[in-house]
Order: sequence, then structure tokens, then C-alpha cells
Amino acid sequence: MQYFNTPHRIRLHWLLAALWLTASLLGAGTAQASRIKEVAAVEGVRSNQLTGFGLVVGLDGTGDQTTQMPYTSQGLSNYLKQLGITLPAAALSSLQLKNVAAVLVTTELPAFARPGQALDVTVSSMGNAKSLKGGTLIATPLKGADGEVYALAQGSLVVAGAGAAAGGSKVQINHLSAGRIPGGAQVERIVPTPLLEGASITLGLQASDFQTARLVAAAINHRFGADSARALDGRTVKVIAPTESNARVSFIAEMEELQLAASIPSAKVVINSRTGSIVMNQAVTLGECAIAHGNLSISITTTPVISQPSPMSTGGKTVVAEKSNIQIRQEPGVLIQLPKSTQLSDVVRALNALGATPQDLLAILQAIKAAGALSAELEVI
Repeated sequence: MQYFNTPHRIRLHWLLAALWLTASLLGAGTAQASRIKEVAAVEGVRSNQLTGFGLVVGLDGTGDQTTQMPYTSQGLSNYLKQLGITLPAAALSSLQLKNVAAVLVTTELPAFARPGQALDVTVSSMGNAKSLKGGTLIATPLKGADGEVYALAQGSLVVAGAGAAAGGSKVQINHLSAGRIPGGAQVERIVPTPLLEGASITLGLQASDFQTARLVAAAINHRFGADSARALDGRTVKVIAPTESNARVSFIAEMEELQLAASIPSAKVVINSRTGSIVMNQAVTLGECAIAHGNLSISITTTPVISQPSPMSTGGKTVVAEKSNIQIRQEPGVLIQLPKSTQLSDVVRALNALGATPQDLLAILQAIKAAGALSAELEVI
């Protein structure tokens, strides 16, 4: 049985293709939208910094000069005492250890870490060791801010560098005074988290913004029912959650995947005064203004002048002097009118019309902001 003729089939195929393209575009737009997990995190679920003092042994004569670094020999003495070896004070002061270096060991203890879990550690020299390449870190306890030991580090260092020195010359590639030990620490103690405590959880936004807090609460209430979430301020959202552990984990996992409605961020221009970098977001707008920009350059040239005595003269000497020539040049400043711009591309085009260097734009943007023609927050880093 034939339901459609050929023209109808063609139109049906075009219709199905258009629907598929529309669905693909909508799916792509949805995938690019922000999720709650990208703008907020559950309070109490965080990592902790660990640090410890340790010794790296087995260096090929590139360790600390213990006469200048007393804590290296003191640390070695303390370690030997733990092994039942006690050094007299005279021997301790005369130690010349070229194969030992004092280091600081750091790592990050992730949330929900369990005893026996391996952690990567970073080992950095704190003395005058020339290189840590080929060294081995001996057992080093890693402590938290409360002074308790949460991990123990030990292992061979991986130093991504090389160097050589001879006859007063030195060649070095990358950094030799720091390295890493993959899986070099083992967790010894857990850090309790308040995730399962109480009938609610608290979301902390990465940036303080009342609009984002409102959107997060609205998305949660739309999915889990009214009064499920309540924005307390511009950074905190309180959410009612199940008390049973498995149900709470499932609830948080589903909540973090919720999509947020698109919102316009606050206008901001970030200026790096050291490198001259300028970054602005799409919310920056420029009011109509006029700018005069000119450059002042000073050049100094020095020419050697040689004065010689006359031929056959007695007592004359050749004198070398310098003649300096100083020139000051100031380019005329052209008054340029910048039109009102409401899009980022128009703002960039208007600023490029000035022909100013990035360093000059730092001062120009601050002046435009002071004149009230730049609708954005300036942040200098």
C-alpha cells in the first residue's frame, strides 16, 4: 500500500532533516549551558593542604652545604635518633654532607580520601642544593593545619631537568631544585566531612553574585519542588536533602547536573599591569567620548671625539672625549571621537582605532572609566 507519492516523500524527508538539525542545535546549546556543579560546590566537600619537612638522600654531590644550612644536619640528626643512632655535638657540627638536601614536601588531601590511598607529592629544596636529580625522599610525615599527621611520603624523585658545570661555565635545562613523586604519599588518617549531617546541605557559589544564587535556587525548586532550596545571600544557597547516605549522594549528583538559565555577567575589564594584558567580557559597554593620545620620546646619542696634539709638539697627549646629542620628539596628539558601543566587538574596534600600545591602553581605560564613559569594573592584577 502506498501512502505518499514522490513529492510528498521528498517534502517529508526535508521536514525530518530540518527537525533533526533543530534538535541538534538545541542539544548543542543545552550542552554549552552552565550547570550547578560549574558555579557552586557543596560546603564541607573540600581538599586540605598538607606539608612536611624532609630530607632527600642519595644525591651525587649536589646536596646542601651543611655549614651554611644547619637545619639539614639537625634534621639528619633527628632522623638518626629515631633509628637509635645518636651523634655527639662535635660530630654534628663538623658534618659535611654533600649528598643530603633539606626539602619541603607538599600535597593536597582530596575530599573523602581514605587510609591507604596514594597521593602525588611535590618536593622543593629549601637550602642551597644544586640539584635534587637522582635523590630519594626518606619517610616524611605530612601534617595539616591542625598539626596532625594525615599522610606519609617517601620515594624516588622525578626531576624534569638536566644541568652541567665545569670551569666556571654552567648549563641548565628546566628547574633542578624541585621535583615530584607520583603516588609518593599514602593517606594515614581521614578528614571527617559534614556531608551527611543535618537535614540540609549548603551550596557555596564560586563568585558572589545574587543573580546566580537566585538562578541556582530556582533550578532546584523547579526540579525537586517548591521550597527545596533557598538563597541565603549572594554566595550561599541552602538545600533540603535526604538524610539517608545513598539517597543524599544520588540527590546531589542529580542536582549538580541541573542546567541554569542564561544570565548576563557583570561587566569587568581585567588589567595585568606587569605584562600589559587586557581582557574584557562581553558585557562591557562604551559610552561616547573623545580621546587625545600622543607619545613623547627622548633619544640620546653619544659620539666619541679624539683630540690629538700638533705634529712635532712636545708634552702633548691624545685625549678621547664624548659628545652627547639629546633630542626630544613629541608626536602630535590627535583628538579621536569614540562612538557609543554596546557590543564587545565595537569596543575592541574603537580602542584599536586609537593605535595605542597595550601599555598605553592601561592608562586610557582608567581615564575613560574616570570620565564615566566605560560601563565596567576595572580590576588590576
